[in-house]
Amino acid sequence: MEIIMAVLAGILFTMGVYNLLQKQLLRIIIGTGLISHGAHLFILTMGELKTGAPPVLTEGVENYTDPLPQALILTSIVISFGVTSLLLVLAYRAAKINGTDNMEQLRGNDYE
Repeated sequence: MEIIMAVLAGILFTMGVYNLLQKQLLRIIIGTGLISHGAHLFILTMGELKTGAPPVLTEGVENYTDPLPQALILTSIVISFGVTSLLLVLAYRAAKINGTDNMEQLRGNDYE
């Protein structure tokens, strides 16, 4: 199962980097989201995908799951949601003010 999750995280990283290298702002924002999802899967995979009881201290249970990767992922999800929201607002304002979302035109490099 860890191999499948690692491959899936790698695919998400690859698709995210590909989208980061595009010219449209929306694709760049989608790329950052894909990279953050890949990081979530990578953290979950590094925390070992094992089954067990919930991490609540009770009598007779010896095999607990590790709550640390889940807490890190939850924090990362909240941070990536905030970053994505900020990037969407900035991209909307830039596209509204400049009339385009093409990065080459926003930089002033008109090659078209």
